[in-house]
This record gives sequence, structure tokens and C-alpha cells, in this order.
Amino acid sequence: MTATVRLDKHLERTLNTLTVSLHKKKSDIIRDAIRLYATTIENGSKKRMLNAIDKTKKADKSLYETLEGTLDDGI
Repeated sequence: MTATVRLDKHLERTLNTLTVSLHKKKSDIIRDAIRLYATTIENGSKKRMLNAIDKTKKADKSLYETLEGTLDDGI
């Protein structure tokens, strides 16, 4: 697939600098940037999901301990 990307002057200079310093084609750098962006988004989503799971586990544990404490109160 071919894609056209419009860059402002700053991004164009940055891309040109990267091509020289990394000895890569512009298209390779753009592909690498998209992969890195996608991985960053994916890792952020995974982290948020793991934090939500941890939060749920803690809330469940707290509720369990509260209910467990009522079993021996003679009611």
C-alpha cells in the first residue's frame, strides 16, 4: 500500500535528519514510527486493564474480609 503523508517543515527536517543519522529510508522510519506508536498504545491499554483488575481484586478482598468477620459474631 502506498500512503501520502503531509508534514510541516519541522517534521520534514526531523525526518530528513533521521534518514541521515540512521542510514534508513524515509518510508522505513515512518513504518518504525507507526509500529512504535501502536505498541505504545497497546501497552498503555494493557497497563490500564491490569490496574483495573488489581483494583477489583483489592475491593473483592476487602468485601470478603468484611463478610468473613461477621461469621463469628454469633448472629
